Amino acid sequence: MTVLCLDVGSTWTKGALLSAAGDLLGTAQQPTSPPEVMDGVTAVSNALGGADEVLACSSAGGGLRLAVVGQERLVSAEAGYRVALSAGAKVVHVSAGPLDGGGVRALRAAGPDLVLLVGGTDGGDASVLLHNAERLARNRITCPIVLAGNADARAEALALLAGRTVVPADNVLPDVGELAPGPARGAIREVFLRHVIGGKGLSRGSAFRQLVRAVTPDAVLHGVSRLAAQDREGAVLVVDVGGATTDVYSAVSTVDDESERTVALPPDRRTVEGDLGMRWSAPGVVVEAVTEKLVDKAEAESLQREAARRATDVTWLADDPEVDLRVAGLAAVLAVRRHLRLVDGRLGPRGAGRLVLSGGVFRHAPDLTAVERLLRNDPVLRPVLKSAEVLVDGHYVLAPAGLLAATGRAEAADRLLTHLG
Repeated sequence: MTVLCLDVGSTWTKGALLSAAGDLLGTAQQPTSPPEVMDGVTAVSNALGGADEVLACSSAGGGLRLAVVGQERLVSAEAGYRVALSAGAKVVHVSAGPLDGGGVRALRAAGPDLVLLVGGTDGGDASVLLHNAERLARNRITCPIVLAGNADARAEALALLAGRTVVPADNVLPDVGELAPGPARGAIREVFLRHVIGGKGLSRGSAFRQLVRAVTPDAVLHGVSRLAAQDREGAVLVVDVGGATTDVYSAVSTVDDESERTVALPPDRRTVEGDLGMRWSAPGVVVEAVTEKLVDKAEAESLQREAARRATDVTWLADDPEVDLRVAGLAAVLAVRRHLRLVDGRLGPRGAGRLVLSGGVFRHAPDLTAVERLLRNDPVLRPVLKSAEVLVDGHYVLAPAGLLAATGRAEAADRLLTHLG
């Protein structure tokens, strides 16, 4: 039996053909082909000779754009934001407190695919949650809503939202300092699969919607979590540098972490930096590198010119990879610094046991010595990365491993992850 795992992105559709045991039999990629993405899917499948079973994840059409509407920013809105990121969504708007006319207009302008409505601990104040539910209904916010606030107010909130597409879930913040992301993550995934995929205009029929099991970052996070669950020291840190964003994943599932926070963090985490990337967001990398004093004035001027060229022509391929690697290295350092600020500057008591670099710029690089040196020698990252083994996701196996793990095939996922190198 063979399994084809697909990752349908906005630019490329990537496939990995696997044995039932998780052996990597082959890989292929084709340009994603909207408005009929099944053309690209079929091309990848044909290139690999077909398969007995197909599992797919997707970030095509911009992935999942999610807005968080919460009660107050430091607690419920922040909890909702973290749950949304861990579910693989791109958070395009966060509001806190009672929605007014301006708040509704800002929410609508953000163009979310889904609203995560949260607020209050179970048995606590329900007034803001109910006010916001009424506002969303009255102002005809038509995208699906995941309701994951004060459980005692759920029935009343659902009544206010009658006629809207609403999926209720357990409270993301059942008690002060207790973050419970699992049920809301599951509800977000359900809404993505049932309501969002079909509304992206990616395919004319139902075949694509039936193939997709998860939004791609959610699948990757499953793969990262599985990597951390293996019998190794320390946490796992993954940096994925793309053209528009840099995603950072960390998993501390097997690491004791006794840090105290206003809102406790889940063990597996993801952050997305929309201003750090290799093409569209290359200028943002240079701006932030100057702000954080990672480059001097002379290099900054040179990099600004190179970054502007890349942002203007996002399909341009440089003959010399040195500048691309420099931009990617800086993006990785900056993104991990931001990620660590979210987790109190550490990944458990032992730091990272493994650092995985992902993205085409790393996959195709002839030598990553300079990037590894930049990461290890950074004064902020050094304590976390000093003992980390550096790997490259050269075959893009993290998302397929996550798809396998999410469908109960942990041993096959573990075998596939041995192809990280």
